[in-house]
Amino acid sequence: MLTGILSALVGPVTDIISKTIPDKDAAAKMAHEIATLADQQAHQQVLAQLKVNAAEAASGSLFKGGWRPCCGWVCSIALAYTYILQPFLTFALLAAGVDLPPLPTLATYELLPILLGMLGLGSMRTFERYSNKIPKGK
Repeated sequence: MLTGILSALVGPVTDIISKTIPDKDAAAKMAHEIATLADQQAHQQVLAQLKVNAAEAASGSLFKGGWRPCCGWVCSIALAYTYILQPFLTFALLAAGVDLPPLPTLATYELLPILLGMLGLGSMRTFERYSNKIPKGK
């Protein structure tokens, strides 16, 4: 949440800095430091979440470590049903001459944010942006 606030403030603060500081080099340097601070905050948030994920995965408790695999399996089964099983099953039954009522459909668009969040794909762009700023060889 703090990362979103910082990211939203970077543009307006940069505009204010460019208007109030007459030295263009100093203003650019300060604006860069503010943007870097927002990126560092986002990176720290991702690292903290990764530590929590690792601790949950290492837990022997089904209550702590079991919810993530359960959500993963539910999302995987729903996607497999929607994109593989349902189309082939419908085709096979109709080809066999079975009068088929419509099969239920699953709202996978509601499950995808959960699955992508579990896989860490939601924060990949933030990490990628941060890692591109790190000089190679360090």
